[in-house]
Formats: sequence, structure tokens, C-alpha cells
Amino acid sequence: MSDVVRKVWPTVRSIPVSAVTDTKPPGHLKPARIEQVAGTAGTGRDTAGGAGEPGAEAAPAPAPVAATGVGTAGTKRTRRSAGAAATRTGASPNPAADLGFSGDPGQHGDPDDGMLHAQRAWDASLATNRLDDQGVNLERQRVETKGVTAGVALLVDGWPEDVRRCVESVIEHTGAHVLALDLGDVDGAGDVLEELAERHPERITAWHVSETPHWRGGTATWGESRAKLLRLDESEVHVLMETNVVLRGDALTPLIAAIVEGAVAAGWRGLKPVAAEEPDPARESTGDVGPRTVWREADPGTVRALSGELIAVRRAQAFGALPEDAHYGRYADLELSLALPGHLVVPHRRLPVTLLGRHDVAGDYAERESRRNYDGVLRRLRAS
Repeated sequence: MSDVVRKVWPTVRSIPVSAVTDTKPPGHLKPARIEQVAGTAGTGRDTAGGAGEPGAEAAPAPAPVAATGVGTAGTKRTRRSAGAAATRTGASPNPAADLGFSGDPGQHGDPDDGMLHAQRAWDASLATNRLDDQGVNLERQRVETKGVTAGVALLVDGWPEDVRRCVESVIEHTGAHVLALDLGDVDGAGDVLEELAERHPERITAWHVSETPHWRGGTATWGESRAKLLRLDESEVHVLMETNVVLRGDALTPLIAAIVEGAVAAGWRGLKPVAAEEPDPARESTGDVGPRTVWREADPGTVRALSGELIAVRRAQAFGALPEDAHYGRYADLELSLALPGHLVVPHRRLPVTLLGRHDVAGDYAERESRRNYDGVLRRLRAS
């Protein structure tokens, strides 16, 4: 690290915001078109083949474009009717039959037969196209929204090696600008952030405060810190990312593609509310011992809520929806999701994201603040 003395603000609140940017026009983003999000194409999903199998790895993405913001867009897929099948052009669903073969792998035929050679060449071409499809679609998304800007917002509150891996993965695999707020240089994480910011000054903007996190005994709260980053950002798409998340490829392009197509937000994982069979013991004192609500992972597509590890949101719509009174981050992602005015989307294409160890805070504090946040989630869920 250089000998330059970094600026340290006393509190999160004391960091100045140079201009009010939440009333800016949407720029390259189209207005949210909710009716074109739910259950339709063009929401950042894998146009090559729909939903992937759980646990399947994404195909390697091509190198990201230059660091001028993340250029992304959804690709539209045309669905043909059954009556159009007879006149279609392009790849045949059964090229073996078209060339006089049954398609049986045991039918080898004459190795000198020219038609057999054509069949094998055709099959190889189809296999190559399938492998290329994901990369081609991803590149098309980048080109179609080249001018859309995105800012990745990080709260740095310890776990320095995770911070390093997280930030470096964003720099390597995306063109987004990183906005990071260091709360109290916990365990030297602020030093790691400053080192990275000096190495990539055109990609990283870092703010340091002496105030330590509320969830570690200090006074800096999750809601106030996240709200400050939202106001400091001037991008069209604001990305809330946790420092225990590492990108193995360009995971932002499909998320922003969904937003460009009309979603208000898109995320890595979706959640859905489910009524559990057993009552909630914490509600017995109020006489309300009905079924409690639990949240389970949702299938890709339009979802009720997004998990907070990685969420891209239209920045203009995040104002007023972000729970600024939340002391702790757990369940705050659900409250944000339920407050956003529009559809939330999880791409069908499995994103190249790895979750490192959880950064939970154990003890009575975490339990108390989680319950406080969850009460807000239940209120919003009932209101909706």
C-alpha cells in the first residue's frame, strides 16, 4: 500500500452526497413494463434451452467488455406454433432421419458412405452450436445495452480475504464500478479495500468511516449504510452484493438484462413464502399461534422475493423501498423485495456465482434484530 493517508469520515451520516441523483431521467433503461416480465421471454433467461438442471454449472462466458458500465440486454425468443413446424428453416430436430438413418447409436453404416460423413459433420456442428449458445446470447445481451451503467455496492465489515476475492472477481468478470463502504476497518478489511482501490482507481471508489458496524457492537447500521451507498451511486442499476459472494464469470449481465426488459429487480436466488405446519412459538404471547411463514428457494422466473447475496435493482425504484431503519441485514432483503413496485426476476440461466462462508453474527443481538426485521417483512407480506 502507498504512503498516501486515506480520508476517514467519523460516521456514515457525515459522508457528503455531492448531488441528489434519484430524480434523474432513466437514461438507457426503458420504463418498467410489468406485463412483459411475468412468464415471458427476454428476462435474462437462457434462450438456448430454458431452465437448467439444479447444480449444473454455467458455460464459461466470453471476456467482459470494457469498463464503461455493464452493457446488457435481454434477448427475445420467438415461439413457433405447431403449424409452422412443417415450413421451418434451420436445424432439423432429427438430422439422422433426414439423411436416411434411424438415429440408433448402434447403426454405424458404411464408413465410406458420403451421407454418413455428412451426418457426422452435421451432428458435430449442432453440438458446437449448443456449446456456443450461452456465450453468444450473453455477448448479445452486452451489446444490446452497452450504455447501461451499473454500480456494485459493498459493505466492508470484516473478513478481509473474502473482501479481496469478492472485489477482484467483480473487477475481473464485469465492467461495473465498485462502490465500497468500509465500516471501522474491522480485522484489517479496510486496508485490503484501500489496497484494491489504489490498484484499480478507475474501477473502485472507497469510503472509510471510523464508525464500526452495529452488528459488531458499534453504531453504523445496515439500513443507513446501504442507503448512503444508494445515494452515492449515480448508475441506472444499483447492485447490492455481499462480500461473501465471488463471481466465476459475468453474473451481472443476465440480471441487468432482466431489468432492461421490464423487471424492477433481478437476483441470483429467488424466495417464496410457505406456510409451515407447526406454529411460531414467538407469537404465542400475542395469542396468534397460527401457521408461521417460512421462506424457501423459488424456481427461476418471476419470484416474490430475492435473496440478498446478489440483487440488481432499478436505482430510482430502490429509494423508498430500502429499509433504512434496519440495524442488521438479515431479512432486510425480503423487506426490500416486498416494497419494490414491480416484478422480481431470477434468470433461468444458472449464474456463475460462488458463496463463501456465511458472515452471520451469532448471539442474542442477531436473534433480536432478525426478529425485528422479520416483523417488518410480515407486515409487508400481509399488506400485499
